[in-house]
Amino acid sequence: MSAPHPLTARQPSPDDLLVLLAVARLGKFSAAAEALGVNSTTASRRIAALEKVMGGRVLVRESGDWELTELGRGALVVAEEIERSLQHLATPLQTRRDGVAGLVRIAASDAFAAHVAVPALARLQENYPRLSIELISATRRVRQNRSGVDLEIVVGRPDVHRAVARHLTDYHLGLYASDSYLASHGHPADLTALAEHRLIYYIESSLQIDELDLAAKQLPASPIGLRSTSVFAHVEATAAAAGIGILPVYLADRRPELRRILAVEFDHRISYWTVAREEALRGNTVRAVLDALRAEVRARASELRGGCG
Repeated sequence: MSAPHPLTARQPSPDDLLVLLAVARLGKFSAAAEALGVNSTTASRRIAALEKVMGGRVLVRESGDWELTELGRGALVVAEEIERSLQHLATPLQTRRDGVAGLVRIAASDAFAAHVAVPALARLQENYPRLSIELISATRRVRQNRSGVDLEIVVGRPDVHRAVARHLTDYHLGLYASDSYLASHGHPADLTALAEHRLIYYIESSLQIDELDLAAKQLPASPIGLRSTSVFAHVEATAAAAGIGILPVYLADRRPELRRILAVEFDHRISYWTVAREEALRGNTVRAVLDALRAEVRARASELRGGCG
């Protein structure tokens, strides 16, 4: 018996592939279904149909979210091509000639996203009105499968596969306290004196970045203070006299009520890196976004790199 002709063999449905793309990006069937305007049952049924055609699992459950399998990552490449083709058809000819259009998804730490990325990207969109940006702010290690993210800005040098990592800039962490806190609790004479003060920083069990963890390990054990996954909560808690904060200098120096203390003894340097897939960097749109971020970093080099070292 002869093998089926390629055109008559069953192939994955483009609609099923787009559902896979949404689940990979959002991590949950419910969120993907809402984004696509369907119900969760329909989304689940489409993934089941895709797996039947492809002959294996494309998604597995990990830590509460759905992650791509090796088979799923192969299907994702095709799904992204389908999405790009649909966006291309919907984009006016003149915009296509400019080459900077469509949707770019960026993952970055909270502080970098708010104070560096947002102003740079707002100006870029003024020049390219057909450019859309989705900015995911979270402080975590680099994603190895990079599903649904075109560009990442991560803290610390990343170990990546099938991607390009480049150093973006350095920044510094310092110790800060409010005037009211220092008036009530005194000014620590040296680092060992911090053992008598509450420190404000990340929740140790949720901290995934080694470079941020090393900063806290330079300091003596201190009474339990306020801990948060948000750097902005660190700044506000320090301003509210909840303790001494370990803060990015470029954030804390904006606040007139905060004073940097023990600057010579504690000045922890950390780096920001960009990570993107090679195929994403070949496109004008992601390159334009990366160039805008680099230009913003250069323009604010003294602010970002402010430190004692």
